[in-house]
Amino acid sequence: MYKRILVPIDGSSTSDRALQEAIKLIDAQPALLRLVHVVDDLQFLDTEGYVDYAELRDLTRKIGERALQKAREIAQQADITAETSLLDANGERIAQVLDAEANSWSADLIVIGTHGRSGFNHLLFGSVAEGVVRGASVPVLLVRSE
Repeated sequence: MYKRILVPIDGSSTSDRALQEAIKLIDAQPALLRLVHVVDDLQFLDTEGYVDYAELRDLTRKIGERALQKAREIAQQADITAETSLLDANGERIAQVLDAEANSWSADLIVIGTHGRSGFNHLLFGSVAEGVVRGASVPVLLVRSE
């Protein structure tokens, strides 16, 4: 049914659960798996010059690379080969970057974890998963956190 499954990885236990669901889908049928992490643009108010943006950007890229490596290892333990990609937001919303990646890679499905925030937390932190669901041009499977 699904031949190309895209799984956004953010290093959280929720994205690990989404990966496990994608692995279950692949166990039922052969499919390609692509794990992606989006490096978001860093926006900090710093009028005194105390923040080294290049160093902070390098750190966020390394964190993303580690999250992807961990996810790739989880897939390998399930005997599934996974492609990985570290994507830059470049001023776009993460949900838009994920949809563009799904389109360029010809994904049949996006499997994404959702933290299930509501109320003030949802207002404060927003929801990448909600943005993906609203704007994706391919089907989306939401996997809720525990």
